[in-house]
Amino acid sequence: MALALDVPDRTAAMALVDRFGADFGVMKVGLELFIAEGPALVRDIVAAGSRVFLDLKLHDIPNTVEHAARRAGALGVWLLTLHTQGGADMVAAGARGLREGAAEAGSAAAAQGPEPVALGVTVLTSDAEASPGVLADRAALAREGGCGGLVCAAPDLEVVSAAAPGLLRVVPGIRPTGASAGDQRRVATPAAALAAGADVLVIGRAVTAAPDPQAAAAGIVAEVTAELAGD
Repeated sequence: MALALDVPDRTAAMALVDRFGADFGVMKVGLELFIAEGPALVRDIVAAGSRVFLDLKLHDIPNTVEHAARRAGALGVWLLTLHTQGGADMVAAGARGLREGAAEAGSAAAAQGPEPVALGVTVLTSDAEASPGVLADRAALAREGGCGGLVCAAPDLEVVSAAAPGLLRVVPGIRPTGASAGDQRRVATPAAALAAGADVLVIGRAVTAAPDPQAAAAGIVAEVTAELAGD
């Protein structure tokens, strides 16, 4: 599971890493936090023993994306998002840059931990609908461009898995039963997402904005453990 560090600064982010690192293992750094704190925060999280999911949804000309992804690889991130709307050449450039940056830096991600994975973003979970044709095309584009994984909503898993089998499936929009969907339109419970084929669940406000974050995290861990055990 990945915990979305949707907080404004390093102090709040590292408090969550310290508090929930053992439960989640992967920490997602998005646009707000990365702009506020930059690469130094990513290095701090890696040094604390958690893997980093850098969710920047890179979308620019291929050369720019390749160089940005290379810098991310050098930081030791495990997951990096590229928006497939940018096209095949851009996605391929980003995936290549991520791998080369990690290898050139001799980062922990390349030398000791899992290989860095470029994730192709299909359709945002804030979109109320996602055309199956668009989903399939973008998933196939990500696979052909060298991405090792995809980001998609739980309801889209069947379509993207058929279009791009074998990729890591990262699913945001996870909400325990009774939790508010907020600004996301296509959500799922942890158990439902796993049953549909999710590999990595991305959980944020369901924990970080809960009245009792520790209890919320414990409940999610218990639900995931039970689903994986087949209970």
